[in-house]
Amino acid sequence: MTATAVIKENTYFDSVSLMSISTKANQIDGVDQAFVAMATEMNKGVLDNLDLLTPELAAAGNGDLMIVAVTGDGVDTDDVIAQIEGLLARKAPAGGEAKVGYRTISSAAQGEPGANLAVIAVNGAFAAREARKALENDLHVIMFSDNVDVADEIELKNLAHDKGLLMMGPDCGTAIINNVGLCFANAVRPGTIGIVAASGTGSQEVSVRIHALGGGISQLLGTGGRDLSAEVGGIMMIDGIRALAQDPKTEAIVLVSKPPAPEVEEKVLAEIAAAGKPVVVYFINGSEAAVTAAGGHFASSSQDAALQAVRLTAVPDAAVPELDQDRVAEVRGKLGSEQRFVRGLFCGGTLCDESMYALLDDGEEVFSNIQKDADFVLRAKDTSTGHTFLDFGDDEFTNGRPHPMIDPSLRLERLVQEAADPTVAAIVMDFVLGFGSHEDPVGVTLPAIAEAKRIAADAGRHLEIVGYVLGTDIDAPSLNEQVAALEAAGVTVTRSSTETGRFARAITRKDSRA
Repeated sequence: MTATAVIKENTYFDSVSLMSISTKANQIDGVDQAFVAMATEMNKGVLDNLDLLTPELAAAGNGDLMIVAVTGDGVDTDDVIAQIEGLLARKAPAGGEAKVGYRTISSAAQGEPGANLAVIAVNGAFAAREARKALENDLHVIMFSDNVDVADEIELKNLAHDKGLLMMGPDCGTAIINNVGLCFANAVRPGTIGIVAASGTGSQEVSVRIHALGGGISQLLGTGGRDLSAEVGGIMMIDGIRALAQDPKTEAIVLVSKPPAPEVEEKVLAEIAAAGKPVVVYFINGSEAAVTAAGGHFASSSQDAALQAVRLTAVPDAAVPELDQDRVAEVRGKLGSEQRFVRGLFCGGTLCDESMYALLDDGEEVFSNIQKDADFVLRAKDTSTGHTFLDFGDDEFTNGRPHPMIDPSLRLERLVQEAADPTVAAIVMDFVLGFGSHEDPVGVTLPAIAEAKRIAADAGRHLEIVGYVLGTDIDAPSLNEQVAALEAAGVTVTRSSTETGRFARAITRKDSRA
């Protein structure tokens, strides 16, 4: 193999663009691995860990662009680099329309006086500075950038609060504002249910379940994953509740979060009474008593949150299907006595959390890179043990790499690796459709699924692959086509994130109960 590196001095691309470019670069014939990123210390650290950091790359500055391609023997490296550079080329907009470019947020705000929102997707080292400029120009902010210092986050959110603006993020992956999806989002019908979420895929899951049940979304406001931490204190979630309370399109509000800090949960729940609208609360592992005492509607799962919100607004008799017990029994009958464990390989953090908690609530031990219990934390490079659930969208996996919803290559490698473990009963995966995601998340995974099943079959074992496709009937690619492709490959397809966790728990119970 040959490693080729090119440095383009003073050439800047935002992180969203580079994620897409890296994904396409890795699909070029003859490329074993491609890395296209700004020359930040973090990204150079990733290259160092991969033994790809040359002295020239180490000396590159923050404003320089790095292109690194690892190719097979006999591959024309000049042609590969030329193809990657072609991906970087800025093309004129279709239709001959003029496109105005601005070099700063301030000039953009002056040139587009009707604009009221800025999307920040620069490297985390510069994101706070740009967000501050946007807020100072009276723009709401959605910050896709991650790896932002928590002190900067607090300062920015307090500034936004004082100015009556929304500061969504950092690490805010999803928002829907007036039926326009931003960053990662699904196509859902307009409606009367507003969502405030400290979780990107968690909010996507609730929004698609609301759509499936016949409801619709008025607004979806992301807060960033740290908002309900003790340090940040829920600033954006509280401001989001107040904004939706005043929004005439919103009749009911849904709150979504991974486990919040207890003192912050108390502060957020204190806002429910003043909202003047029904509020459904889905905090993973949250307190039902606390939610009920605050006047809210407690939801035990993402599916339950969607169901309650729809019943409160559009469809009073909405219902969800029961777990398929016949399928549970069929799968259990195929597993050997030593096949006890589930390996969850997820793109979405909240989807991972929800499925993991289904086993934790059953008294099982679960290892994960997002475990709250330090005794059960598993790092990205660690070998799985027992029940293992990995969030491939966590910073440890995405530092210097595209999000797995765009580039699933690390997950595909892990899928094949897990299939060789004789103690594994099932591998559980999510497939996220919609704006910003991979154009064919199921299709790109099918070869690895086939290889995993072959490895198990050659060892005389059945390996159950469980897949959940997060999407709607109006998403692209087609939800029905993605589900059909999985089923044709022998994958059990679940109908919600909630059902995914319950199915995994049922097929691996120590007793016969499902």
